[in-house]
Amino acid sequence: MSDQAGDQLRFQDPATRYPSISPPEQDQPEPGLDQKLQPHADHGEDSYRGTGRLEGRKALVTGADSGIGAAVALAFAREGADVALSYLPEEQPDADRIASLIEQAGRKAVKLPGDVRDAEHCRNLVAQAVEALGGLDIVVNNAGKQVFCEKLEDLPDEQFDATFKTNVYAMFWITKAALLHLPAGSSIINTTSIEAYQPSPILLDYATTKAAINAFTKGLAQQLAPRGIRVNGVAPGPIWTPLQVSGGQPKDALPEFGASTPLGRAGQPTELAPAYVFLASPESSYVLGETLNVNGGMPSP
Repeated sequence: MSDQAGDQLRFQDPATRYPSISPPEQDQPEPGLDQKLQPHADHGEDSYRGTGRLEGRKALVTGADSGIGAAVALAFAREGADVALSYLPEEQPDADRIASLIEQAGRKAVKLPGDVRDAEHCRNLVAQAVEALGGLDIVVNNAGKQVFCEKLEDLPDEQFDATFKTNVYAMFWITKAALLHLPAGSSIINTTSIEAYQPSPILLDYATTKAAINAFTKGLAQQLAPRGIRVNGVAPGPIWTPLQVSGGQPKDALPEFGASTPLGRAGQPTELAPAYVFLASPESSYVLGETLNVNGGMPSP
């Protein structure tokens, strides 16, 4: 284990464990790349150390090229799981890097590019993951679209539709297809958001989808409990990812991104990974329909 990894595992003040970043104003076209992000996000490359909690498991993670999805995919691999990575073709450079890190951990990485706004692709995505991994027992619906718009009158129908297809419809399509393959003991984890509880006036479409994800998660958890399949969610707060610089936030707001949290800083993707690992592992066997809030202390139900 590197010295840096050792530092990350020591008892530390959470306010200063990761840098309090002040990102420069920057702009990327959607969907954005971590390789061009200033500063780069921390996915746990040098800090996350697994303990075998997911040994032999087979996971599909959407939005796995960067941000939260990348951190989760890497953590899963270091916990012993093989991982299928879903991402947009434009995100290939970031996906290649994460896949390489998974392989360095001694696990299988399956790269499955495509657009989850398409129902047929979602069904094929699950089928390809099952074939390549030899089964499936963890599904992480994490891919997300977030583009700010200050006035409802200016919110295009096309954006509203695309946000719902990416954030909600894809979750429905992928989960429905996955249920044909998931055995008892499997785990489904959906990424919601603090926006489900504290909606920003400039993220109405995004916040609405995240509230829908919460309801879907809690209802489906009850439906699948008798089948031994657990469904839970994770609600991040302000996390530094390419989503924020590709339309997710106004450029002039980026230098203060995350500063209003009680911890006084934005979170890093690696800080989300342990929540997903917990929900995927047998350690959370009595946890269903739960939403874990990982948001730097922002009050939420």
